[in-house]
Amino acid sequence: MLNFTVGPVQIQEDILELGKEQVPYFRTDEFSALMKENEKTILSLFDAPENSRSIFMTGSGTSSMEAGVMNFFTAKDKVLVVNGGSFGERLAELCEIHEIPYTQIKLQSGKPLTEEILGSYENKGYTGFLVQLCETSTGVRYDMNMIGDFCRRNNMFLFVDAVSGFLADEISMKKMNINAAITGSQKALALPPGLSVICMDEKAVERCNTNKVHSLYFNLASYLKNGERGQTPFTPAVSILIQLNSRLKELAKDNGKAEHAKIAERASYFRNIIKELPFTVFTDSSALSNCVTALKVNDEKVSAHRLFEVVKDEYKIWICPNGGELKDKVFRVGHIGNLSLSDYDSLAEALKKALAKLEEN
Repeated sequence: MLNFTVGPVQIQEDILELGKEQVPYFRTDEFSALMKENEKTILSLFDAPENSRSIFMTGSGTSSMEAGVMNFFTAKDKVLVVNGGSFGERLAELCEIHEIPYTQIKLQSGKPLTEEILGSYENKGYTGFLVQLCETSTGVRYDMNMIGDFCRRNNMFLFVDAVSGFLADEISMKKMNINAAITGSQKALALPPGLSVICMDEKAVERCNTNKVHSLYFNLASYLKNGERGQTPFTPAVSILIQLNSRLKELAKDNGKAEHAKIAERASYFRNIIKELPFTVFTDSSALSNCVTALKVNDEKVSAHRLFEVVKDEYKIWICPNGGELKDKVFRVGHIGNLSLSDYDSLAEALKKALAKLEEN
């Protein structure tokens, strides 16, 4: 099957071959060296400031999202959470669970965060800002330069969920004043799911080492301490970390520029050929992410979720369904992973045929 979802994605053959190998024992000098290399390279790809650190958690992107909320913020904070879809809502839910005082910036689905909206929160005593690089449920790319400037002016700690947006959209911890950012193995890194990464500047590291965390597994101070020797406090996703090492070496050749260009090209190509079909891009044109395209079915009698099922069952192609109120209105097509432009031609043809079948019924 062809996979146009936004995780897990199509994986390169050489990475799949690595996954077939026996899992080695990891408390060794050799594995420690690999881990240190992984840390150095991922920090470079995030354009992290000097003396930054990264850690690798065994868990999906949400594990690093929760670990970040637990370690970077306390009940003494007052944070802003951008909620423009299901993943922004998840950040708000985590603040609620861990009793971090927060205010939601609730956005209309598919719409960007603007300077005007942010203006009403200026100089209001907020200490933290939580946001996605790309709100995957709607395909919205947030303006991180604008957000970074806002956080700098207001002395706010900026925590960015870049699980889906990393490598697809521009991110620079230095330029965008980002204190901590996360990503996941099953997105543009194009690896199996099960590994997430947290990159932290010195301020974030200090918070991890200072804040009291009521958790064993999610205490990032222990990951930082073990990371000094290239290890993790608990058994890591060894096979995925070995695959990650190979993938990072490839990306490091040009600091991820070729991968970013490929993803942007796929996004542009698909959005161009889809103009011939009766769909409307759901996301505001000023805030399109390269990661994913969210599409609204023009014929209101046709369910977007039913379209997903027909494309999957009859044409052996996965696209991304939506949940909640968008379930029958919007579906998504990803642009990350090991895909070619001709694959998008196949998808467009399948969508055309599936839509015709549904309209007949």
